[in-house]
Amino acid sequence: MTTIYGMTDSGNCYKPRLLMAKLGRPFRHVEVSSNDGGTRSEAFTAKNPNAMVPLLEFDDGRLLAESNAMLLHLGEGTRFLPKDAYERALAYQWLFFEQYSHEPYIAVRRALLTFPNRKKDATPERLQVTLERGNKALRVMEKRLGETPFFAGQSLSVADIALYAYTHVAGEGGFDLGDYPAVGVWLKRVESDPGHVPIGWLP
Repeated sequence: MTTIYGMTDSGNCYKPRLLMAKLGRPFRHVEVSSNDGGTRSEAFTAKNPNAMVPLLEFDDGRLLAESNAMLLHLGEGTRFLPKDAYERALAYQWLFFEQYSHEPYIAVRRALLTFPNRKKDATPERLQVTLERGNKALRVMEKRLGETPFFAGQSLSVADIALYAYTHVAGEGGFDLGDYPAVGVWLKRVESDPGHVPIGWLP
């Protein structure tokens, strides 16, 4: 059976679990945490030298790291990866946006404020920078979602799953989603899609 190594409360680790749930594909979850040093263990770094989760292990032993690469692979040939070349490129665009302009600020600020082992890094300066840049990312999302129901067009795609993962818990990082009404409507739209499961869900 396919195995996902990851942290239950991590948005990045939630992404492949959410897509697998929507696809109805069975998998097993193995909890490996950066908080207790599990990702740096010899056994885990033998599988992923980058010492990060999530990590996908297939039945035949092949391995795939990086959450958005997992979404692209798992979404191949499904409704979550657009067939139209331009819409497919848009999905890629928003995946890159999520990792470069969204996750480093919204996810990181949440971690600084909620994970005990990260609180030592929560300096006023870093909290301010992550707040400003996270809100910038939310403004970009708000503009796009004022134009189209989903990031790659009219249908939910891997881009929406990637951006949903940390946006729906952005309040835990001190972001006021009430300032972004189109984002709020989109969150409900994603949650109403068949097969949705919450961030803490495990098979």
